[in-house]
Amino acid sequence: MRTLTMSLSVLGLVQLTACAEHAFFSSDREDAGEAAMDGGESPSSENDGGLGGDEPEQEDELKALPPATTPLYTFVVNTDRDTLTRIRVDDLSVITTKVGARPTQVVTTPDHLTAITFNADGDTLSVVDAEDLSVQTVDIRADRNQMVVSTDGQWALAYYDQDADKRDDGGAQSFSEVSLVDIENLTEWPMVTGANPQDVQFSDDSSTAIVVSETYLSRIDLTEDEPSPEHVELVPGETSPPLAEEVALTGDGSAAIVRLFGSDKLIHVDLDTMERSSLAVGADPTDLDISPDGTELIVVARGSAELWIFDLHDLTEEARIIDMPTTAMLGSLVLAPTGDRGVLYSTASGHSTYGLWDRTTDLILLRDLVKPPQGVGINPTGQTAIITHTTSNGSDVDPDSVFYGEPALTMVDLDTLFTSALLLPSEATGLAHASDGETGFFVMEGEPYLEILDYSTLIHEEVELKSQPVYLGALPETNTAFVSQEHRLGRISFYDPAEAELQTITGFELNADIDQ
Repeated sequence: MRTLTMSLSVLGLVQLTACAEHAFFSSDREDAGEAAMDGGESPSSENDGGLGGDEPEQEDELKALPPATTPLYTFVVNTDRDTLTRIRVDDLSVITTKVGARPTQVVTTPDHLTAITFNADGDTLSVVDAEDLSVQTVDIRADRNQMVVSTDGQWALAYYDQDADKRDDGGAQSFSEVSLVDIENLTEWPMVTGANPQDVQFSDDSSTAIVVSETYLSRIDLTEDEPSPEHVELVPGETSPPLAEEVALTGDGSAAIVRLFGSDKLIHVDLDTMERSSLAVGADPTDLDISPDGTELIVVARGSAELWIFDLHDLTEEARIIDMPTTAMLGSLVLAPTGDRGVLYSTASGHSTYGLWDRTTDLILLRDLVKPPQGVGINPTGQTAIITHTTSNGSDVDPDSVFYGEPALTMVDLDTLFTSALLLPSEATGLAHASDGETGFFVMEGEPYLEILDYSTLIHEEVELKSQPVYLGALPETNTAFVSQEHRLGRISFYDPAEAELQTITGFELNADIDQ
């Protein structure tokens, strides 16, 4: 197997680019009420205050794109070239190796020794040694399109997600077959879960995996010599039951809590006995979240404008209920990594509003935005919210507004609620944070720019890239961002805000076409 390596410091293959003056950002998922909102009407306009309604929330918490990191290396898949690129953090040397056909995901194990790629067209997983880039291959079920890896890196589970990219291959297609892979022993167990898996999770100790499909929960005991699934029907006895949308798994793997679309009850499954019970919540629950410290389950009951907070260590205890404002629909929640606050919003209401929840006082403050939110992220220090907006317009957006019909991004100082909104030329494809949490980076669909956000001053900068971005990430333990870009021979750029210059390597895959 041939591998090629290049180093910025040794080869001097550096392209420097100064910062420009302007910038942009947003999210690439469709709004649930997009058709109505484009016409200037809210999907919930018939409801008093915009509460209730039957539109699902399309929660799009902004996160970094798929590159995987260790303290020494960062790995990036090159989907169009069937390769995996390894970036060494200390000297920015780059080395690339072949993996399976059309790799779409890469994950690194916590011991930093292994990278795992999911190869969508190859129907394989590649298990790559992080040091020498030797590759071992595991075959999986055909036509799977998603992979989830356990926290300890011992297990991977590949399944078919109907919401992900579709395949046009002929032949029979299963929507319930999954592949469970023992990464250390390179062993695959094929099995069947319920139809159309919605979520896959592993317990913290990797002793249990659960697969939640539309109508079933499947539990896999990973301590068995030959793992196999055990199933429980979520709503037995109904011919058209509400479908599962979201699941929360307790850290010890003893219980799972499933949210069903349109149901005012959660399903609690005891994973030791596989017995199910109902957990009453407020009307129209639309979001589940676990607190950063893992002690609380928080349910957003959109229809009754309530937050229901359960003790995850004892779900039989009565929930603590917090009333939300009734002057706006709030259906989704993003918690700050610090755990002391959260941002409430809705993608279904068409309202240009968000709420800041102070978890120390339980006070919720409503504030206006330039247009309805589509995605929300909070920086690692919990200081700043990053809210994206698509081209869709709610009923409260003035047609004369510069943001009407345009993508946008808003930064919100969560201490003062001061905001800074940016007009975007196109929607963004990802967000990454520098290791100090004070700087953010984003790229946009079809735009050759890297955008830089200062979370303290709310000022943005922009640098021009040499081609369209594909993946964005931040190198661990540094404030340096990297952007993998479109190029037939490979192209990666690095940007350190302190140096305010862009360094680009081109042609590292074939040792040619280097930017001078």
